[in-house]
This record gives sequence, structure tokens and C-alpha cells, in this order.
Amino acid sequence: MRESHPRLPAITVVALLLLQTLFLARWSSAQSPTPPQQPQSQPQQQQQPDQTAPEAGGPGNDNGPIAIPKKAPNAAPPPPPEPTVKNPPGLGNLSLRVDVPVVNVDVGVLADKTHQFIPNLKQDNFRVFEDGVPQDLVSFHQVKAPITAVLLVEFAANSWNFIYDMWNSAFAFTQQLRPDDYIAVVTYDMHTTILTDFTQNKMMIQQAVQSLRMPTWQETNLFDATYETLDRLSRIDGRKYIILVSSGRDTFSKITLDKCLAKIKETPNVTIFSIATGGAGVMGGGGFASGRMNNITMLQAQNQLQSFARMTGGMYFEPRFTAELPEDFGAINESIRNQYQLTYKPSNIRMDGTYRRIRIELVDAEGHPLKMQDEKHKPVKYDIIARDGYKAKQQVE
Repeated sequence: MRESHPRLPAITVVALLLLQTLFLARWSSAQSPTPPQQPQSQPQQQQQPDQTAPEAGGPGNDNGPIAIPKKAPNAAPPPPPEPTVKNPPGLGNLSLRVDVPVVNVDVGVLADKTHQFIPNLKQDNFRVFEDGVPQDLVSFHQVKAPITAVLLVEFAANSWNFIYDMWNSAFAFTQQLRPDDYIAVVTYDMHTTILTDFTQNKMMIQQAVQSLRMPTWQETNLFDATYETLDRLSRIDGRKYIILVSSGRDTFSKITLDKCLAKIKETPNVTIFSIATGGAGVMGGGGFASGRMNNITMLQAQNQLQSFARMTGGMYFEPRFTAELPEDFGAINESIRNQYQLTYKPSNIRMDGTYRRIRIELVDAEGHPLKMQDEKHKPVKYDIIARDGYKAKQQVE
């Protein structure tokens, strides 16, 4: 006979079920691991911003935003990157040079009769004009420097008189050289020949001239020789001089007179002093009157030598006697070794390659033409020796 149990009330059953559920929940939480507690001294980490917020610029993941933050509504656009230019292979870095035009003018002031240098002039005594426009001087000083010159002599089989005059001129020139002068000797007939390069040995210069015995050609290519000499001197820095001992005649040059004059204009810092051989039929026993040159040819030759000297600020001499040569070369030395150097910035700064004419005047304190007197209070005439112009640079140079 089955034993009967009394039935529990319904409310009691519900209470038992709730207790069982609470027990299971606590037991499951006790089984899960508990994260370690942070020490009290360590500061709390800052709260990470919501990476899904619109300010982050896009959706986020465990590592942060995956899009660039949005720009501010009124932010200015960034400047464009500077272009990078690469030079061709094998070409280094290039630099830009800006030339400020400056003109240097060497001026000699010599007494008309004695050819002596007139010293003690001041900057206010000089007026410089370029193409008729007055220029302001930026510097002024008197210079006295050694000579760097080329003795360019004609040596052709046209007349013994010309050769004799050339020898006398060369020896008279070397007698007035100083130990610190540099001289080269060049001869010309149909070709140009360098007898000796620049040297300070006076004996070497005289021996080079003495070695000239038998000329080969009768041609006298003056224009070719002058052009080649100017071209060589253009590669040497500083002030240079050409002592041209020549008849002035040109017979077979490939270079024309116009090209030779253009070369003279465009070659800076070169002064030509011309010594005419023959001397109007007296020096050297005949010279021009020897039948080799008629009157028209003689006048043309003299005019060419005078033009070379005048254009470069040099001097032209036509000695009639051998005894005049020391005095003529003394005047050349006075002109070369004692000069005034004027520097100005031209008002015309265009680099157009044009030829600019220069004129020098001497004035007194009131702006009138300067008048000079000797010790006896007699008026002294003077010559102003200066280059008549220069060629401006081209834009592409």
C-alpha cells in the first residue's frame, strides 16, 4: 500500500524555484575569473573618446579611427608643394650671378711739350661723360703699377729701313723697363710668331730681338697680328699694353679693318701705343720715302696706327730721327706708370651690347675748364689720354 505524502501549497513551490534560480546564478558568477585590481598609486587611464563619433572623421575599430579627421569648416587650404627641378645627369648645381655694371677708366694727364705726368689732381677736377650724359664717380685714385705689355713688331722683307727702325725702337723700349715689368715679344709678317712669352728678363727680350736676321715674307698682315694679340691678351687679367712698332701697312690679312676695330672696341683693359717706322723719310735712311709706299698708302697707314692708339687711350708717335726714340718711350712710360683711375656706375644700365662713348674733362672748383701754369706762371697745355669708349655687355653674357 503506497505511502501517501501530503501536497505542498503552490506558493511554496514558487518560492523554491526562485531560490534555485538565484543559487545557480551565484554559482556561475563564482566560476568566472576576476580581473586583477589596479594598484592605488597608478593613475586611472583616461577615457577613450568615442571613435564612432562624427568628429573622428569615420568609423572606428580597436586601433582607432580608420579615416583622416575631417577638416575644420573654415580652414585655409595648404600651400602647394614647391616644384623640384633636377639638373641633367653630369651637370652640377647652377648659380645665378647678377652683374652690377661698373666702368673703370684709366686717365693720363700729360704736359703737351714735355709729356710729363701732371700729379696732384683731385676727384672734383674730373668730369666723365658717357654718350654726352654726366656720370657720378664712385671711386678715384692715382695708380702707379708695373707694365704688362706685348712688344708687337713688324718684321717683313719689304725694306731694310723698317727693320732698322724696329730694332732701334725695341732696344730703346727695353732700356726703360723695370725689374717688375712683364714683357712678351711678338713679330709678324704673313704670320704671327711669339719670340718670347711674358718674362721679366730684360736680356732675354733683347736676345729675342737680336735673333731677327732674315725675314721670310714681304707681306705685312697688321690686322691679323693685332686681332690675334688682342685675343690672347683678353685671357689675362688686369691692365695690358701693346707697343706696336709698325709701318702701318696691311697687305694680305684675312681680317678686315672693320673687324679689327670691332675687336679693339670689345677688348677691355688694353691700351695700344703706336710707333710708326720710317718717320716721314728721315728716320732710318728713308723709310716711307724708300719707294715701298706712296703718299696715299702712307697716309692710310698712319691713320690706322693713330686710330688704334686713340680708341684705346694710347699715344701715336712718328719719330723722324733715332734720337727721338728714348724720349718717345719715356712718354709711354710716363703715361703707363702714372695714371688716374676713375670708376663710375653708368646711368645707362641696359646690357644691349652697344658701344658707349666716353669723354673726360678737367674743370676747376667753379666748373670752368681747368687752366694750368708752370713755375714761371706761363700757361701749360695738357693732353688727356683716355679710352674713347667701351662696349656694353650683352644680356646673354
